[in-house]
Amino acid sequence: MQDTRLKPRERLIRYALHRYWRLSRGMTLGVRAVVLAEDDRVFLVRHTYTPGWHLPGGGVEPGETLRDALAKELREEGNIEIEGEPVLHGVFFNRHASNRDHVAVYVVRDFRQTAPRGADRELAETGFFALSDLPDETTAATRRRIEEVVGELQPGPYWSD
Repeated sequence: MQDTRLKPRERLIRYALHRYWRLSRGMTLGVRAVVLAEDDRVFLVRHTYTPGWHLPGGGVEPGETLRDALAKELREEGNIEIEGEPVLHGVFFNRHASNRDHVAVYVVRDFRQTAPRGADRELAETGFFALSDLPDETTAATRRRIEEVVGELQPGPYWSD
């Protein structure tokens, strides 16, 4: 099995580039997806560069629509092809990332996964998990978005409180 952990120098370089990117751009916008399978499982990813399990997603590039960014990130992070129209769940201010960061969250129920997604330099693991049995390391913000989508919680304005 391939070792996907970053060396300390690589981690420092990625951190520095990420900080530069956050401070050098205007408002930033990202997309995430709550991908729900018919058997009440949700798709999550675990990155090599940050702890915890997260909803799949990423940044929206200049000239890219939210829908296009969502489709691109799901293909890249999960080999997931959107077949129906995703539903916008909400847009959240991520004040912990920066004072200019927002995340649009979509619910994707009509999709197909072309193949399981293996580990690489960016993703350590991916998978579908029962809603009642999420990994212990699932982040609070990820748990909150899932609870909003499948439960009775009302979305708040912030990515995490």
